[in-house]
Formats: sequence, structure tokens, C-alpha cells
Amino acid sequence: MTAPRVVLFDLDDTLFAHRAAAAAGILLHLDRVGGAFATGDPVAAPALWDALEEEHYHSYLAGVLDFAGQRRARAQDFAASYDMTLTDAEADSWFDVYFESYRTSWRLHDDALPCFDALAELIPGVRFGLITNGDPVFQGEKMRRVGLTDRFEHVITSGALGVAKPDARIFRHACALFDVPVETAVYVGDRLRTDALGAAAAGLMGVWLNRAAASPAQVDEIEATQRGILRIESLKALPPLLTK
Repeated sequence: MTAPRVVLFDLDDTLFAHRAAAAAGILLHLDRVGGAFATGDPVAAPALWDALEEEHYHSYLAGVLDFAGQRRARAQDFAASYDMTLTDAEADSWFDVYFESYRTSWRLHDDALPCFDALAELIPGVRFGLITNGDPVFQGEKMRRVGLTDRFEHVITSGALGVAKPDARIFRHACALFDVPVETAVYVGDRLRTDALGAAAAGLMGVWLNRAAASPAQVDEIEATQRGILRIESLKALPPLLTK
């Protein structure tokens, strides 16, 4: 394939190890708050917290809840699984305390920075950008904490743009900022439908980072084949894939 002019990345669970931080954070939080939460199952509690994030964060992306509201709903539904009721104010406070535990576990995936360096060496003049579904302040804080801020020429957040992946407009907007045709850009993300297929539908080359070697839904598998989605299980595989 022709080497891309621009490589765009997703943030959470592509570069930034969000799920690992959330799982560690919720267990630390339950230990800190104690009480009924101290009985939390070390496997079931992170799984429930992850499921509630999927549910309520997508409500935020769809405009049903605001950013603070999705956090509040996650805390209230999680507490309800322990037969506890949190008022809105209590849920906000509960989430704020959890967030401090979550922040202590923030890190990049080990293959993130080496991937940037290898791409820059193999593709002289390549440019980097980021497209993330999220609040610009929150995502920006994560990037600063893990040392990603200076890696990107442009950062596009759904919260600032008002359009979320997999909507083609967010990918095309990114390419317009770089002033490059969509077919000269690559987008890499950990979600097949939201990231790789969304990018491909917009005209970019979509790359699915499938770290867990998950099996996609049949309908997604068929579309991925039709759209020529590239697949990798580590960012180590990206530089040689884009330059072969």
C-alpha cells in the first residue's frame, strides 16, 4: 500500500489503557469507601462498572445525558447493585472519589510511543492526529498526564465538534484540518464498528486494533471484509503494515 500522509488514532484502549485503569480504579475505590462496597467481587465489580460505562457513556454521545449526567447515572446504577440509593449529589461525590482512584492507574499501552517513533522513521514527514469520542477537557487531561499532547498536530473530540464516531463527518473534518484527501489518511482504533468501519465509510483506511483477539459480530465481519479493514493485535504491527 502507499504510505499514508496522515495517521490518526483513537485514544482510549488504543493508546491510553483506559479499561485497565477503570478496573483497577473501581476496585481501589471500593476498598477505600468500604461499607457494603467492601464485599465487591474483584471480577464482577469491574465487569459491571465497564458495562455501565458502555451504557451511559453512549447515552452521553447520543445527547441523552450530559457528561456529568452519565457519570452520575453510572454511580447510581452501580450503587443500586449493592442495594444502595444515591441522590444526585451523593452520586456526584461518589464518582469524584472514584475518579481519583482511576487517575492513579492512568498509563499508556507499552506499544504506543514506540509506534509513533517507528512510523516517523519509516514514513518521513508523516503527520499524526487524534479523534476521540469524549469531552475535550477530560480527554485533554488524560493526554497531558501520559505525555501525549505534543505527539499530535490536531486533536478532534466529539464533545467539541458535536459529532461522534462512527459518523463520517468527524473523520472528514479531521482530514480537512490536515488539508489532505481522505484516501491519504489512516485511522487506527480498538473498536471495529466505531473506529475502523466508521473511518472506512468516510473514505479513510480503517485499521482495527484487536488487542484481545475478539471475534466480531457476523455483520461487522462481512462489512470489514468488504471495506478492506486492516487488522492488528498490537501497535507494534502498525508501522510495517503501513509501509509494506
